[in-house]
Order: sequence, then C-alpha cells, then structure tokens
Amino acid sequence: MARVDLTLSGNVAVLTMTRPEARNAVDMEMMLQMRKALARIETDPNVRVTILTAEGSVFCAGMDLGGFLAGDQPGISDPDRFAGFAAARRSKPVIAAVNGPALAGGFELMLACDIVLCVPTARFGLPEVRLGLIAAGGGAVRLPLSLPPAIAAEMLLTGETIDAAQALRLGLVNRIAEPDDLIEAADLVAQRIAAASPDAIAATLDIMRAARAGGEKAGWNATDRHWPIISRSENAQEGPRAFLEKRVPRFRLS
Repeated sequence: MARVDLTLSGNVAVLTMTRPEARNAVDMEMMLQMRKALARIETDPNVRVTILTAEGSVFCAGMDLGGFLAGDQPGISDPDRFAGFAAARRSKPVIAAVNGPALAGGFELMLACDIVLCVPTARFGLPEVRLGLIAAGGGAVRLPLSLPPAIAAEMLLTGETIDAAQALRLGLVNRIAEPDDLIEAADLVAQRIAAASPDAIAATLDIMRAARAGGEKAGWNATDRHWPIISRSENAQEGPRAFLEKRVPRFRLS
C-alpha cells in the first residue's frame, strides 16, 4: 500500500514516500497522498521548510510501470505534474534527503527540490528513452538547466546513471551524508532556513525560479515585484533591529 507520511517537528515538515516493496514507485494513490500533504504544508503557517525522503534503500524508482501499462499516468499532464509534486506551486523550500537511487521520476522529484543531500550509494539517472518513454516529469526540462548541455544530453539520450560523487562534482547535490546521518544533516539545513524570515524566503524562492526559467531580466522583474512589499514588512524592520541589538530576530509567521 503506497503512502506518503507527513510528520511535523517545530517549523519543519518531513514527507516520507512509503512504498519500499515497490522501490517507492509512484502510483495514483501515492500521487493523491502527496497532493494532500503538500496542500497541508502550504496552508500551515508554522511549517517553514520540508524534507522529502523515502523509506527503505531506494529514494524512488519513478512511475509505477505496471500502473502505466494499465492506463495510469500519475500527474504527468496535470498542472502540478509528476506525483503531484514536480511542478506543484509552493512558497516554501523543500530539501531532498535522497536515501538511495533516484531514477526516472524519482530523479525528477529530486530535481524539483531546492537543496539536495544524498547517501554515498545514491545513483541518479533518466532511463526513460530505454523504455520508449521521455522524461516527462521535468527531467528533460530541468537537467539541461542544471548541468552543462553536453552532460545533460548524454544522460538524457543514453539513460546512463551517475553516482553520488559525480553528482556532487556536477553540483546536482549539496552534500553527501552517511545513511544514519542523512535526516539529521538535512534537518540542520532545514533549521537554518526556518530561522530566516518566511516572507523573505518565499520571495527569494520566487526570484530564483523566475531567473532560472526566464533569465536575468525575469529575475530582475521578480525582484522589483517583491522588494516594495518586503522592504515595508514587519520582518524587514525586525531583522535589522535584532542585528543592531545583538539578539535573535523574532520573525512573524506568514
């Protein structure tokens, strides 16, 4: 039975894909649960950052191929795309804690996250062309934006995988952690994000995404949209005041 478990600890949410017997392959049920969990996270003002991980030794093997042959396509053509996650509209960062291989749609879920930590045994790849498919969950779109074009093309067109060390060198992951330390390492990053101003985090995410999708001009346009609002916010007063008073800022939740 596919599940997406949601646990909350302070300002950090942990989303765990729980279908280890099927290598956490995404079926329709997992997609529906993912959508519900993301909706809860977005509407909960206490949640400032999310960690996405999985149960077992595989992060995610992608789309459930048996389900695909039966006609299921979990979110691929929907606005929020694969698994209800790949293109979901969200205002809060997601840290991927990749506990094992992230392949096909699993790699696409990772590419949709903002920060990535992985275990040494993780592998990454988009083997869809070997199956007569395309990386329709964002892989063919995001990988060329994340890697030098020639490397992205080789991965996409051959379906070959890379290991954790290669992913680190290429900048696809932020750091590598041992399995027993992975969630703790991700939580340390999450706590640093959670300590920042939530509205500034949301605005910064939007600017980053605009620049990545539309280039420098789009990034500047997004900056100009956000700056008048952010600069007049309560948190923009609290942050400098706390700095000058040498204390921890008390940012207001969104």
